[in-house]
Amino acid sequence: MTDSAPGTVSEEPRCSAKGCRADAVWALRWNNPKIHTPERRKIWPACDEHRESLSAFLSRRDFLKDVVPIADRDAPSGGS
Repeated sequence: MTDSAPGTVSEEPRCSAKGCRADAVWALRWNNPKIHTPERRKIWPACDEHRESLSAFLSRRDFLKDVVPIADRDAPSGGS
């Protein structure tokens, strides 16, 4: 991480796990079919440590669509 002025937003995504400030390395792409169109993908960034627990949370609700490296978060889904 580079030094930045106070109050500026980091360019690097941070893990979505509560209290975690680690850089995200994974993008958990998900969709709530009750409120999102089928092609819509929301993204939870995740670090290595929290990838499985966040994936499990989304999977239990049938929301998780796929997990890709954070650099590929905006790439088209592999189909679902």
